Amino acid sequence: MSGQPEPVESYARAIRQLAEVTGRADAERAEADAWYARQCVAAERAVRDAEQAVRQAEAEVSAAQEEVDATEAEVLHLWTTLRGHLGAANRRLGEPPLPRAGAVGDTEALLDGARELLERARTPGELPGTTRPLLALFGILGAAAAYALGLAARAVGIRYGGDLAVAMPVLGLLVALLGPVVGLLPAKVLAERRHAGLDLRAGLVVVVAGLVTTAALFGLLR
Repeated sequence: MSGQPEPVESYARAIRQLAEVTGRADAERAEADAWYARQCVAAERAVRDAEQAVRQAEAEVSAAQEEVDATEAEVLHLWTTLRGHLGAANRRLGEPPLPRAGAVGDTEALLDGARELLERARTPGELPGTTRPLLALFGILGAAAAYALGLAARAVGIRYGGDLAVAMPVLGLLVALLGPVVGLLPAKVLAERRHAGLDLRAGLVVVVAGLVTTAALFGLLR
């Protein structure tokens, strides 16, 4: 029996092996716990970073939406101003244009440019000198039309007699005397279509032509 290990030695060896296995298991368990803790910390950090990124993205989206709303409101205001400036021609404008896909540029700079153009449009220019013959024609035709209406009123008074025989010639005379300024109406329409103002010089062309025509008609048909 001397060749077999003693029971005490076998038991001691088994205890040592169990202790070694337990130590390795504890080390592996500790390593696993540490790895798990690190993963939890990293996951929590990633969640916090993601939440912060989401909040930042939401703030950027909100700011962008506010900028879009403000830009759309300004575009609508400028478009309404343009329609008001064009007057009767605004029916052809329709609704404000939509943004072009892929268009880039400084929105505020573009709006400033549009405001500057509208400000220039609000300040009417002068009618060119080439329109003076047309303005004179307006004065001539206006005076002639007013004189014709005056003659028609006088004819009505003569035809029907009575009180009309007194009132209609007076009315006809007043209409004929207003003839020199009648041509200002089509002259103003011409100026609006050319986005210009009917200044004093252009108005004088119309009135002088009307006065000459009225005086000539009174002299010839007296």
